[in-house]
Amino acid sequence: MELPPAAPRAAAPSPLVAKALAARDSHAGALARRDVIGVVDFAAHSAAARFTLYNVAGGKATASYLVAHGQGSDPAHSGFLAKFSNVEGSNASSRGAFLVGDSYIGKYGRSRRLVGLDPDNDLAMQRAIVMHGADYVAPELVAAHGKIGRSYGCFSVERHLIGEVMDRLPKGTLLFADRLAA
Repeated sequence: MELPPAAPRAAAPSPLVAKALAARDSHAGALARRDVIGVVDFAAHSAAARFTLYNVAGGKATASYLVAHGQGSDPAHSGFLAKFSNVEGSNASSRGAFLVGDSYIGKYGRSRRLVGLDPDNDLAMQRAIVMHGADYVAPELVAAHGKIGRSYGCFSVERHLIGEVMDRLPKGTLLFADRLAA
């Protein structure tokens, strides 16, 4: 008897996505929605689209964006994140799991608050670490300078794409950021 061909297996998630999924599971009680997550791969250079949205059920990426890291994380402005910090006034990016919070209109226009869920980022609200659009994040800057600008620790994306990012990663979802060793 001939067996039917096996269904194709989904590719295993990258180690960073696997870590983000584990964080989603460990923080399940804080999340209103678990069907989509945002993952920021701070091991990648700032010229790369390193902020990726994932459809968890489908097991695949649905969109990727340029995203800034903090000035304090890259003092030499090399385009690579050199260090994380959760210290107020550090102007650095923090790692770990963030609960995507309320939207508001602020200095950079439409923005979304982030609540740090881990000891490495639990001061995110106090530090005003949020998602927002910024003119210093643009493909034109990559073309001209080989990198984008830096934030004060916020997850800054292209100004004209912030609405799309906020719609695709709504309140109650998980944003996970880290840099894994190569």
